[in-house]
Amino acid sequence: MNIAFFSSKQYDQEYFNKFNNKFGYKLKFFDDKLTEETVALAKKCQAICLFVNDHADEKVLTLLAEMEIKLIVLRCAGFNNIDLVAASRLNIKVFRVPAYSPHAVAEYAVALMLTLNRKTHRAHMRVRDGNFSLHGLIGFDFYQKTVGVVGTGKIGIILAKIMKGFGCRVIATDLHPSEELLSLGIEYVSKDDLLSLSDIISLHLPLTKESTHFINEETIKLLRPNVMIVNTGRGGLMDTKAVVAGLKNKQIGSIALDVYEEEENFFFEDHSDEMIIDDVLARLITFPNVLITSHQAFLTTEALDNIALTTLTNVADFENNIKNLNEVCS
Repeated sequence: MNIAFFSSKQYDQEYFNKFNNKFGYKLKFFDDKLTEETVALAKKCQAICLFVNDHADEKVLTLLAEMEIKLIVLRCAGFNNIDLVAASRLNIKVFRVPAYSPHAVAEYAVALMLTLNRKTHRAHMRVRDGNFSLHGLIGFDFYQKTVGVVGTGKIGIILAKIMKGFGCRVIATDLHPSEELLSLGIEYVSKDDLLSLSDIISLHLPLTKESTHFINEETIKLLRPNVMIVNTGRGGLMDTKAVVAGLKNKQIGSIALDVYEEEENFFFEDHSDEMIIDDVLARLITFPNVLITSHQAFLTTEALDNIALTTLTNVADFENNIKNLNEVCS
């Protein structure tokens, strides 16, 4: 089977080629994102592999069906960039990697919290310039602070356990409470109570119609002063313009983002020689109490191993008509 990889990077080629020795597929790697203009790159392939910023809307899926492509494998957990209804109608199967490394993302969320709080990124840059002043570097103890975990799937559960290890009071909100967290004494509360009680809020929801703009102009009004918000989930969980307003009027104390609402135009690429034309992103970068990274929470060797192996196993299961729980249905 020939598989076309869109939005591929060097690490994709390295890890997929390593595990493909077991499967023997012909892998074709393209830098380009999947769009109507680039879909022809998949010609003579039987499957395509996509990442978070590729688009498989109805028009693209129709073109894929005309090329007799019957399989899309996502090397990520999210699938909001796929029109699943159209895929089903066109008899195109979709598989994902639901949990490539929940530890990687949870640990990275904690890294963002610690960095943003203790300002180690700013201290590092100062010392490189010979500036050893401590001015403006005051943080706070995590001990006995209230951490609100929004979404307690695999990542949220691990994050909650880590923060409990810091001596924090951990509260959570989710439609389906985790028995494991309940057994650890973690309290589930309403969305509004979590927003109003938390010193730190960490977002771990999938992006759905219901979760879009979970943080918005109205919910920001519920936040306690100086709250820290960390988003390693999906950019669309936050109304970024409302967040900018909340930072300006000091309703939000600080923000750490590994995802951004309009990230597909910037993330994963080098734009250092260009002007950032996204006014909201450009404004966010100017805040001293905002930390932004480029969707790298997943980027560990363990996660990349699991992504490659699970994705290729998904292809093999499709090829051999083996039932696979990683299939995504409309």
